[in-house]
Amino acid sequence: MISFLRRTFISLSIRNYRIFFSGQAVSLIGTWIQRTTMGWFVYRLSNSALLLGVVTFLSMIPSVFISPFVGAWADRLNRHKMVIGTQIAFFTQSSLLAILVLSGVINENVQYPILLLALFQGMIEAVDSPMRQNLLIDLIGDKKMLPNAIATNSAMFNGARLIGPAVGGLLIVLFSEGVCFAINAATYIPVIISLFFIRIVYPKLKPRTESTVKKIIGGWKYVYHSFPIRYLIMNLAIYTLFGFSYSTLLPVFARDILRGNSGTQGLLMSTAGIGALTGAFVLASKSSIKGMQLRLIGVGLLASSALILFSRSTYLYLSMWMMLFIGFGMMMTTATTNTLLQSMVSDEMRGRVLSTYTMT
Repeated sequence: MISFLRRTFISLSIRNYRIFFSGQAVSLIGTWIQRTTMGWFVYRLSNSALLLGVVTFLSMIPSVFISPFVGAWADRLNRHKMVIGTQIAFFTQSSLLAILVLSGVINENVQYPILLLALFQGMIEAVDSPMRQNLLIDLIGDKKMLPNAIATNSAMFNGARLIGPAVGGLLIVLFSEGVCFAINAATYIPVIISLFFIRIVYPKLKPRTESTVKKIIGGWKYVYHSFPIRYLIMNLAIYTLFGFSYSTLLPVFARDILRGNSGTQGLLMSTAGIGALTGAFVLASKSSIKGMQLRLIGVGLLASSALILFSRSTYLYLSMWMMLFIGFGMMMTTATTNTLLQSMVSDEMRGRVLSTYTMT
């Protein structure tokens, strides 16, 4: 048992990654509290599934336009300092949201600040996501440990996904949405502090030989001409487009189909978190990428089947079982894709390929 745990969490033996892990674990709980709360808050104010979709769209669309540029420069920027900057920006966005909600500025008649803040969040995410993906290898140092680091990082993310929605649903019932947003803002403080304790020495940069546009086009050509990478990116893009949108509509399912409240939504999201956390531990226990390609097909079919059944369910317990399989399958798909990509790409192309990954 002890040897299994050591093998599963071996990447935590590295100081930089352990510090990052501890700070990020707290922050991600707040992130999932806000994700749960935001969907419920928007639907409560507007009774509009369309507005739920618009808020999600605004928080995602900046990645399409910004991430390619971030990826092109990821190998030339100090990724450590960039991630510190994005975490401070996230803290600012969450604080503004909490202040506007608690003060009553955002209400049934005034909802446009939510759209602006969702767009602001999307812009930060477009920079943060590819930078954090690239920072992971900087924290680990040893490429052989990368699959384990990605898996334990996914375990942390999905552990927070298990706790955050349940806590968020309860806080909405006991207090208010504004309190949830304020708690999320506070959880960024530990990760910001932890990042200042991390020490990374970057090699001296080589003189720039290509323009940014040429670097972006070069990255896209690299993805296109490499069949395994092209397949992984296209598979994830289709999977994300048609599968991940279910989470946007969870407030509708929770309130109108399952006849529940914010606690019901939190319960559904936490159940998906249990499945995802299980998948993360399965991945973390694997010491190599052997067999991951076949596993990718299997978990994709599992999640797709569960999603179809969830869409037809009007019973809470059946819906929870389906969310368990959805969470497991979708986490395994994204984390396996990430692991395979990072194992395949060269260091000089890593930023550009991972920016394409985050765009999906």
